[in-house]
Amino acid sequence: SHSDSLEYLASIGLETNKKSKRCRTIEEVLEYIESWQEQRQDLDYEIDGIVIKVDSYEDQEQLGFTAKSPRWATAYKFPAEEVHTKLLDIELSVGRTGVVTPTAILEPVRVAGTTVARASLHNEDLIHEKDIRIGDAVVIRKAGDIIPEVVTVLIERRTGNEEPYHMPDNCPVCDSELVRIEGEVALRCVNPQCPAQMKEALIHFVSRNAMNIEGIGERVVDQLYTSGLVQDVSDLYCLTKDQLLSLERMGEKSATNLLNAIEASKSNSLEKLLFGLGIRHVGEKAAHILSEEFGTMDEIAKADAERLTSIHEIGDKVADAVIQFFNNEDVLEVLGKLQSYGVNMDYKGRTRQEVPTEGPFAGKTVVLTGKLSILTRNEAKERIEALGGKVSGSVSKKTDLVIAGEDAGSKLAKAEELGITVWNETELVDALGEKE
Repeated sequence: SHSDSLEYLASIGLETNKKSKRCRTIEEVLEYIESWQEQRQDLDYEIDGIVIKVDSYEDQEQLGFTAKSPRWATAYKFPAEEVHTKLLDIELSVGRTGVVTPTAILEPVRVAGTTVARASLHNEDLIHEKDIRIGDAVVIRKAGDIIPEVVTVLIERRTGNEEPYHMPDNCPVCDSELVRIEGEVALRCVNPQCPAQMKEALIHFVSRNAMNIEGIGERVVDQLYTSGLVQDVSDLYCLTKDQLLSLERMGEKSATNLLNAIEASKSNSLEKLLFGLGIRHVGEKAAHILSEEFGTMDEIAKADAERLTSIHEIGDKVADAVIQFFNNEDVLEVLGKLQSYGVNMDYKGRTRQEVPTEGPFAGKTVVLTGKLSILTRNEAKERIEALGGKVSGSVSKKTDLVIAGEDAGSKLAKAEELGITVWNETELVDALGEKE
């Protein structure tokens, strides 16, 4: 069990949390939570809640996992710590999609373990709804103990000197007129050449989950844009070492590493580039789905609304955003330049059309359990999926096949109980066409 493991680790001299407790009933769990909610300030480290786990490893295996988290563990979050401070000013920032976001500038105050001096106010409607004024005494907390937010205004502390806030009519960066698109609460700068949007687009493009170009942070992006070396993402692929060395605090080694990172990014799979281009409503998942469905940038660009919405996970909003993006002449020019500089425009995985519809695993849900000795779990999973199968973490009535390695436990027992086909590892290897 988990508690046995903790006792053993402590017995051989490894550090464990001596505050943990094994509870036999949910009432004991609730009592434990309540006691630590009152004592949390006495600890010499910050906590934001209690993790509750099923102790038995066998029960843990039977409960299994969802796509994102274990079913046998959950976090009980304490109410966020709230503190009082003063709102000194409201600043505006412009994001890569043109949304203008107000931010509260606060008298620095310590909350949930860190000093907070800024908090997002989200949009103009929230400011008016909470009647937030410059100079107000306010209550703040960290949403989820992470993101600072203004909870409410302490109206009883007003002196009469507080100033109501009104959003401007023009963009604070490029002075273009701000618009509110129907159905949205945000004010938006619709000037595609707005410097703030251009810089934010560059920061997004080079980020880890997009093109992953190490060595380009906000400071470098700002210098590249301000100096005129980079105006859109395609310009990154024209940079020379001499140009980089002209930047502040950029040395020979950093410039070389940055150029190597830019060069390496050319070989990224299509979904990375698609996400990096910052199409509205197209996040990482949608970028992957589109890349897997169409295979190339050209095919995505040619797709109409009917074709896009025929994909199960793609709705009208995403389809409209994709069509609008690829109908923009400036976008097509940038894509043309990227292609001419050698940036990959193809999906490197197996497209949906290439996934086999016939064979021992095509369309089947497979569960792996027990210890495999010929293949690793990941190898088995990848090869089953390459042959059109789906690998699941738990056995259910929808399971078609269970692969049972050594010491298979409750999953095997459940498969036998439900009458599901069970193979050993040798049968799996034979079906995959692998040799020991």
